[in-house]
Amino acid sequence: MKRGAGMFVCSMKMSRIKVFAVFALVLAAVLVGVGFLASSHADTDAAAKAQTPKLLAQTNEQRIDFLKQFGWEVSAEPVEVVEVVVPTEFDQTYEKYNIIQRKQGFDLADYKGKRVKRWTYEIKNYPEGKTGVRANLLVLDGKVIGGDVSSVELNGFMHGFKLEG
Repeated sequence: MKRGAGMFVCSMKMSRIKVFAVFALVLAAVLVGVGFLASSHADTDAAAKAQTPKLLAQTNEQRIDFLKQFGWEVSAEPVEVVEVVVPTEFDQTYEKYNIIQRKQGFDLADYKGKRVKRWTYEIKNYPEGKTGVRANLLVLDGKVIGGDVSSVELNGFMHGFKLEG
């Protein structure tokens, strides 16, 4: 140490009441901070849940409710129910289809080789009065894992559950 440089020591004597009061204030400040963070996190979770579609699809009513989340009015009963196998290797067509799935929060790569059911419903309220439009739900273990809205016309279209526009 250099000459002239010294160490400064400060000591205070506090009563137990003062120590307890300071401790209580610090604890209260920490609890308020934690409470604030928890409530802002809960608000974020609630907002995310409000935007996340309900995926239940065990019953016909649940499948129709799933489609209603996106504004679709569909036939009371499916027009087709088939079992399909998600390929273990995706060709170019399936890769393009999976791009649609990933854009809407699904990923069929997670289900390669799995047997799933495809429930197809007729959409009754597609814009501009278009007919021949179907909603396809891919369901595994009672939950939607993917799907699309598509036209049965010869140069038709296909998109996710939300109408982009």
